[in-house]
Amino acid sequence: MSATGLGRAARATRETVSGLPREFWWLWTSTLVNRLGAFVATFMALYLTLERGYSASYAGLVAALHGLGGVVSSLGAGVMTDRFGRRPTMLAAQLSTAAAVAVLGFMSHPVAIAGVAFLVGMASNASRPAVQAMIADIVPAEDRVRAFSLNYWAINLGFAVSSAGAGFVAEYSYLAGFVGEAAMTLVCAIVVFLKVPESRPRRPGPAVPGAVPSDDGVRLSTVLRDGRFMGVVGLSFVIALIFQQGYVGLPVAMGADGLSSSDFGTAIAVNGVLIVALQIPVTRFIQSRDPRRLLVVSSMFAGYGFGLTAFAGSVGVYALTICVWTVAEIINAPVQNGLVVQLSPAHGRGRYQGMYTLSWSAAALVAPLMSGVVIDHFGAGWLWATCALLGTVAAAGYWLLMRGLPTGTGAAKEPAAPQEIAAAEIAAAEIAAATESAPGPELPRAAGTEAPQDTVVRVTKAEASPS
Repeated sequence: MSATGLGRAARATRETVSGLPREFWWLWTSTLVNRLGAFVATFMALYLTLERGYSASYAGLVAALHGLGGVVSSLGAGVMTDRFGRRPTMLAAQLSTAAAVAVLGFMSHPVAIAGVAFLVGMASNASRPAVQAMIADIVPAEDRVRAFSLNYWAINLGFAVSSAGAGFVAEYSYLAGFVGEAAMTLVCAIVVFLKVPESRPRRPGPAVPGAVPSDDGVRLSTVLRDGRFMGVVGLSFVIALIFQQGYVGLPVAMGADGLSSSDFGTAIAVNGVLIVALQIPVTRFIQSRDPRRLLVVSSMFAGYGFGLTAFAGSVGVYALTICVWTVAEIINAPVQNGLVVQLSPAHGRGRYQGMYTLSWSAAALVAPLMSGVVIDHFGAGWLWATCALLGTVAAAGYWLLMRGLPTGTGAAKEPAAPQEIAAAEIAAAEIAAATESAPGPELPRAAGTEAPQDTVVRVTKAEASPS
């Protein structure tokens, strides 16, 4: 590449990463550190079969229990995020993960391994709703797609580095891998404790001391009754089912074509390399585009990218199909996260993010069963045809669900920032105190107007509406 091209790329990168709050970059750093230590999810199956000598079916059971733990913790972590705060939830999840992963490395009894793996799945998944809610809290609406994209880039960059490094660690000692992940997760918790402040929006409180605080009314039942948002959750589950096939259906299909595990490793590495290389430039392209069209296009790319796998027979062709659905992944992840935030009320972001996280955790459980049944009874070709069909269904679903939804960047109605709410409360309290000390005739008020704090509540509740 010429010097001019390098300079242009450097300027584009600076523009992509500039202007975001300092708190976001500390959160981004903690995410990167966390993923740099990833070991259990990548090498659990090899650890159980090669190191411990257990069967493949037992390894599958442990993997399922690990995923089930994530399903169980998704909603609970979402409630904790709203009730206790983003920062306490992250710290509790990260400290629990560090402890559980370290303990798992010393377990030898099959029941103990399965039980602790379930706890690891619960703990490691619990921080996700809090992280997503905090990004939504601290990043302005017009920059959120960019922020989610950069966070997703950190996840994949950390995973790409850790996968290579963890392979060498595993050759030396699997226990070192478990202890190393525990240590890195502990470092992540330390970064959050020292550098990441709490971001939960302050609930609109009473202007007069002693009055009963207002209730935002956001419950899990509120999320379940939000028809448009639950439609997005359902479509997210469909998209996740498709992407999961890259790790459950694809290796089986490549093995049936006579390709080795190293061939699969070479092909799937294209996914991580492309995400690390393209996430930032693609972010510049998508941040000002219509999210409805982006989700439709990414769904089609995902479905038909896997659909093209039916025609693959060599490592090169498999790698080309991976390129197609990787582009879909790069586009879908940040845009869909932005849509989730757009449909979530500020004081219920944890619960909404928990429900969204649940869709991915549930897909991680269902996808292996789906691929196994379809391949065993009908053949791999039918699995890829099913993926193409699911991608088409998801594209149509996004097109219908997002009708009437503001599509411009930052178009969603935003609640008042915590500082603005606090200032409004102080001003309202001062006005109330002045009124009590010097009573006078009540000023006339136009019909239908409300007090300032009620206006804040009304704006917040308006965000919860699916329309």
